[in-house]
Amino acid sequence: MFGSKNKKREKIKLDKGSLKKALRVFKYLKPYKSAYFLGLVFLLLSSFASLVFPMFIGEMVDASKKSMDSINQMALLLFGLFSLQAIFSYFRIVLFVNVTEKFLAKLRQATYEHLIRLPMTFFNKRRVGELNSRIASDISLLQETFTTTSAEFLRQIIIIIGGTILLGFTSLKLAIFMLSIFPVIIIVAVIIGRKLRAYSKTVQEHIAGSNTIVEETLQGITNVKAFANEIFESLRYKNKTEEIVKYAIKGGKLRATFASFIILGIFGAIAAVIWYGARLIHQGDMSMGDLTSFLMLTIFIGASIGSIADLYAQIQKAIGATEKLMEILDETPEEYTEGEISHHIKGSVNFKDLSFHYPNRANVQVLSGINLTVNKGEQVALVGASGAGKSTITQLMMRFYQNYSGSLLIDQTEITALPLTDLRKQIAIVPQDILLFGGSIKENIAYGKPDSSAEEIQKAAEQANAHQFITEFPEAYDTLVGDRGIQLSGGQRQRIAIARAILKDPKILILDEATSALDSESESLVQEALEKLMKGRTSLVIAHRLATVRNADKIFVLEKGQIVESGNHEELSQLENGTYKKLSELQFQA
Repeated sequence: MFGSKNKKREKIKLDKGSLKKALRVFKYLKPYKSAYFLGLVFLLLSSFASLVFPMFIGEMVDASKKSMDSINQMALLLFGLFSLQAIFSYFRIVLFVNVTEKFLAKLRQATYEHLIRLPMTFFNKRRVGELNSRIASDISLLQETFTTTSAEFLRQIIIIIGGTILLGFTSLKLAIFMLSIFPVIIIVAVIIGRKLRAYSKTVQEHIAGSNTIVEETLQGITNVKAFANEIFESLRYKNKTEEIVKYAIKGGKLRATFASFIILGIFGAIAAVIWYGARLIHQGDMSMGDLTSFLMLTIFIGASIGSIADLYAQIQKAIGATEKLMEILDETPEEYTEGEISHHIKGSVNFKDLSFHYPNRANVQVLSGINLTVNKGEQVALVGASGAGKSTITQLMMRFYQNYSGSLLIDQTEITALPLTDLRKQIAIVPQDILLFGGSIKENIAYGKPDSSAEEIQKAAEQANAHQFITEFPEAYDTLVGDRGIQLSGGQRQRIAIARAILKDPKILILDEATSALDSESESLVQEALEKLMKGRTSLVIAHRLATVRNADKIFVLEKGQIVESGNHEELSQLENGTYKKLSELQFQA
């Protein structure tokens, strides 16, 4: 729940490597490249129209010395220019919005599809809040960048370059004078802009951290309230938000300094240009109209320089966000296959000298030298204290992890050689903590077989002893279960999970403490449903309550990652000083 407080802050640089990685995102833009380039054409046209405007104004000023016809002619030209610019801007915005929304939808889909195909080792290293931020916040940042920021950035670049060229044509002397002033402003703006970007990134990181606290707390609200830790969580969130305030205020002061410098520099430069231009008019080296055009172009260029630092900072943040997305997309996914099952399994399982440790806990051996055989159709129980390795065995069977030593065979074939999708489609698990999705009961049962009919769903519910309570709801199978199934009792959720497993019709069934959290009445109904489900299937039952595994064909007792005893209930109960016998006596006496 608690992350590292003092992670070294990663600095995003706009270098060749980051640009190369970020540009990979454009492959999702490829289907819409024609519309995107057309949008760029309209962007160029609207930018050129902006540059022509000051020249027309200068011509109008000079026309005032000629005749009313000349003035009217220039006014009509200006109106035509404004009309064209309005049309260009409209199509630019419409095209960029259409392309960006479609492109980002593809990127969201690709990221999510890739994310859910990643192995469990990836999710063990990442927090849910961080991954959610990648899909939500980072892609939203790209949305703003591609819709507005990148277009504005290009527009300002065009105005700066095109405006500077036009300044030279208007008055070379005045242009040289102006260009001797503006580079100083640009250099200082770049220096301050870099510091601004660093503060902006720090603020974003702290905001992401605060969002993670909120998400974790709300997900675990039951625990928060049970431990009366509302004040603790409030203080944790308060500390994080106060860090945001601290860096945001520092950034605000720097932004204010930057804005004040730009204002002083721009207006100072304009005043200097007017002074020098007035001298040139006095000397007869330029007209009043030329000076008017020159000043307007100077203002346009100054405004572009003033805004380009912020635009650059936003683009840099977008590149950083893209890099994060690319890191996820660069992770190697599990191999999935579409369509029907091609490799059918029978259900025998064999562990041979298998040892395992979790990737993020290399020094902790969870399983050590496991030898375990389950024949097709057998019911096998795994018992032992918490942390003995029982659930790890089932996770290896689902191929959540593959970095084990020794062998794990299904039907005498190494599990890693089997098609992953085929394997998981033929194994069903009913855990202790049932997660139901926030849809209807029907949708949750159908999760075991998405293309199942209403009759198949009802039949599975009947076998799971769930049909009766489902039909007692006013909306029956269309009843919404609420977030994580909160609207249903534990026994009801368990029976829906069993119906889901029945619908899947697995060859291998894993029951992980499936009845441990239920009351006696619910346990009886669930146990009856489980017995129907286990019939004729290879079943692995993890249990603390030994009463539920008395009828198992084999019972394996685990201690500290090793099998210390094996046999059926009668055999293990006869072992003097045996672990199973001690556990059995303790539970049945109680």
